[in-house]
Amino acid sequence: MPSSDEPAASESAPHIDQQDTPDGGCCRVLGPWTAAELTLQPVWDALATQLKALSASTSGVAGVWDLREIAQLDHLGAQVLWDHWGRQWPEKIELQPAQRALLERVAEFSVDRPVPVAPGFRQSFLKLGEGLLEIADHFTGLVVLVGRLFLNLVKLARNPREGPWRDLSGHLYHIGATALPITALVGFLIGVVLAYLISQQLKQFGADAFIVNILGISLIRELGPVLAAILIAGRSGSAITAQIGVMRVTEELDAMRVMGIAHSYRLVMPRAMALAIVMPLISVWTTLAALLGGMLAADLAMGITPSFFINALPAAVDTANLTLATAKSVVFGVLIALIGCHFGLRVKPNTESLGQGTTASVVTSITVVILVDALFAVLFKSIGT
Repeated sequence: MPSSDEPAASESAPHIDQQDTPDGGCCRVLGPWTAAELTLQPVWDALATQLKALSASTSGVAGVWDLREIAQLDHLGAQVLWDHWGRQWPEKIELQPAQRALLERVAEFSVDRPVPVAPGFRQSFLKLGEGLLEIADHFTGLVVLVGRLFLNLVKLARNPREGPWRDLSGHLYHIGATALPITALVGFLIGVVLAYLISQQLKQFGADAFIVNILGISLIRELGPVLAAILIAGRSGSAITAQIGVMRVTEELDAMRVMGIAHSYRLVMPRAMALAIVMPLISVWTTLAALLGGMLAADLAMGITPSFFINALPAAVDTANLTLATAKSVVFGVLIALIGCHFGLRVKPNTESLGQGTTASVVTSITVVILVDALFAVLFKSIGT
């Protein structure tokens, strides 16, 4: 706290000169109290230290405050003084009319930060209702999209020459052919890991040969289609949402509407058809890669030769399991395409909405795939067992 017998602060910086007078303490506000000066870190640190020391002293707000010799005062400097005074006028203050008007304006618009109120039952109930309405809105949008897809397929069957076949072939390549390496790699590694884990348990009971049954049923019936669907949902489902979302941002969707081109016919239907065709093929490809990895791991860990594995697999796994897996894959593909298109068409013309829509599309697709797989497992539990 500077005083008359201490080194004075720099005259070019905002500071307070505290003096003792016969009438009591006097705080003379000196220097330019402007945003240009107060936003300098060294100046602000020195002033904050001085104000803290003044608040701790008995004459922090009491006594006389003299603002007449201040070099310059703006709203930021007035706000600093007003906050230091505890947002109330000192008992004695000397200032010019313009300074008083500035301080009165700051006092008028200075408000305390509202205390956050803990959400009560009503707020929680309203938030729950809002979430349920949003889910219902998304479900309604998907149902509408399914209806339009059905009508578009009927239109395509009546006039196949005008179908978007070029778009379909492009989606078949980008969604299907380019996904083969990553699905094969992941499937192979899953098969290896699963075979090693199963072998450790079967060795305890001397049931080494049953690894063919476990791997065959688990990979062909469940893990193969689900793993392929999850990979495609994260890889291609997000791409579908991003592609259509970018068309919304660049106003291409509006241009298509002006030209009389239906979004569902040229954007949704080709992607749904492509995924319905590609997903069973990718599912079989992923399952074969997983079986190959499991076969090699079984040979290394348990001595089960590849020839025994291949010969025992048809007897261990019924053909109905492959049929069920193929049917599930078709459903997975159509759902992934519809969900990706649904969130893409709902993107608003800004980049933030595009990112949120892509994230929601991937999460929703993976969740729906797992739920539908559980539904298939319950409904067709007696098939292939």
